[in-house]
Amino acid sequence: MPALPADLANQVGAALREDLGSGDVSAALVPASQQVSGRVITREDAVLCGTAWVNEVFRQLDPAVRVTWYAQDGAAISAEQVLFEVAGPARAILTGERTALNFLQLLSGVATVARTFADAVAGTHCQILDTRKTLPGLRTAQKYAVVCGGATNHRMGLFDRVLIKENHIVAAGSITRAIVTARTLNPGITVEVEVESLKQLAEALPASPDIVLLDNFTHADMRAAVALRNQAARTVKLEASGSMSLELVRGVAATGVDYISVGSLTKHVQAVDLSMRLEFSGSTVLVSGS
Repeated sequence: MPALPADLANQVGAALREDLGSGDVSAALVPASQQVSGRVITREDAVLCGTAWVNEVFRQLDPAVRVTWYAQDGAAISAEQVLFEVAGPARAILTGERTALNFLQLLSGVATVARTFADAVAGTHCQILDTRKTLPGLRTAQKYAVVCGGATNHRMGLFDRVLIKENHIVAAGSITRAIVTARTLNPGITVEVEVESLKQLAEALPASPDIVLLDNFTHADMRAAVALRNQAARTVKLEASGSMSLELVRGVAATGVDYISVGSLTKHVQAVDLSMRLEFSGSTVLVSGS
C-alpha cells in the first residue's frame, strides 16, 4: 500500500471545522454519558479506501471512540458487507459520522474507478495515470486512493515535474530550447513535453525528454509515434492524453504507449453508497445513508 499522506490530519481537521463551526447543537441533545455502538456497510461492490481518514475523524473528536475494521484499503468489497464497527461516546460518534463517511465514500469512489481503468489495460505494459484535476485541498488523499485502486500517480503538483506545454514552448522559442532550459534549471527532475503532432514529436525526441505527452492523437498517429520513438529514442516514454474513457483505454494501450492519463479518475467522482446503523439501548437507527 502507498504511504499515507503527510497532511491527512490537516485534511480531517479542516473538514471537521467546516462541519462543526461553533459546535454540534444536535449532538448536545444526547446525554454526555450515553454510549453507542454501530456498523457501516456498503450497499454496492467497490474498492475500499479511506480507513485512516475515518480513524482520524474519531481520534480528533474523542480518542475513546473505538473503530474495528473488517476490510482494508485496496480490498474489493461486496454489497451488504460490514466494513467497520464503531463504539464509544454517542456525541462524538454522531458528530463525526458524516465527515467520516464523506471521506470513505469519496476515496472509495476514486479507488473503485481507478481499479476499473487499471483492469481495462491489464496484460499490456501500459499504466493508467491520474492528473492534477483533483478536489481542492484533497489532492494527496485522492492520489493515495488512485494507487489503492491499482493505477499510478502522475506529478503531485507544479513542483515535482516539469511539464512543457504550448505556452512554455512559445515563450522558450522552440521545443528543443524549452527542454534544454528545463534540464538546466531543474537538474534531476523529470522533464515531460506535450506535443500535438508527429512533426513536434520528431523535434522533441533528439532533445531527450523523459516523457512525451501525445495530446489528442488518433490511434493511427499513436502507433506512428511509438514506431518513431522506438527508432529514435527508446528510453523516452510516451503518454497518451485527451478525453480517455473506459471504452477507449484498451485500444490506446494496444498502440504501444507507456502511459494513459485519465483526468476523470479524480475529477468525475461518484461516491460509493454506504450506510451507518447505530444501536441505542437495543434500538437500531439508520443515521447515515449515501
